[in-house]
Amino acid sequence: MDKDELVQRAKLAEQAERYDDMAAAMKQVTETGVELSNEERNLLSVAYKNVVGARRSSWRVISSIEQKTEGSERKQQMAREYREKVEKELREICYDVLVSESLASWPPGEGGWEVLGLAPVPCQCSPSPFFACSRLGLGVPDLQCFALRACDCV
Repeated sequence: MDKDELVQRAKLAEQAERYDDMAAAMKQVTETGVELSNEERNLLSVAYKNVVGARRSSWRVISSIEQKTEGSERKQQMAREYREKVEKELREICYDVLVSESLASWPPGEGGWEVLGLAPVPCQCSPSPFFACSRLGLGVPDLQCFALRACDCV
């Protein structure tokens, strides 16, 4: 499928509110190696914003349930395991977008990283900065390893 068809598929997925499909199509667009237009960057941003937003909402609900669960050790364990599953999905989604070759080539200040709410921030485990999502508290030091970090807005 060529770039134009992938962009069209992403637009259709957006209209159908199928943001996972939209993100997958736009990820394929980034893998073509061609610089993204402003429209394509916006589509990528909308796709990942919605994919991540749904999981952030799930994470908040599950975390709240986990904190309120009393008594049964098994119920607490189930809530914890489910929260960890959602956290893993969040890490994988953010890792995908952070290591995208197209995103890595976006210069700061030109609507690339900033469009997605990403910025270079100091890293605790490395002298070089890493890109982090300010909304999620997720980052990828040196674009190699990643971890979920505490964030007020999660």
